[in-house]
Amino acid sequence: MKVKINIKKGDTVKVISGESKGKQGRVLRLDAETYRAVVEGANLMKKHTKPNADNPQGGIIEQEAPIHISNLMLVDAKGNATKIGMKKDDKTGKSVRFSKKSGEVIK
Repeated sequence: MKVKINIKKGDTVKVISGESKGKQGRVLRLDAETYRAVVEGANLMKKHTKPNADNPQGGIIEQEAPIHISNLMLVDAKGNATKIGMKKDDKTGKSVRFSKKSGEVIK
């Protein structure tokens, strides 16, 4: 069963559950098959790296790990976490996302 994903790359989202609860960030990557997203500054993990051309010293780096989409909520222009709805745009006739809290169209 395929579930519709209302979050897109570049959206600002808020983490609503888990270790990073309450943090906000931009979606950097989205994996539609596993329903996971990588959010900037949320769900940080430490990774041990060997010395290489990019990092000649090697050591421990922190990077974002994927979070399940059910634990994320889109943030609208006013900065409120909101549910997302779809409606037809009056001018163009295309489907657009809108904030169910404020009613504004999400770009």
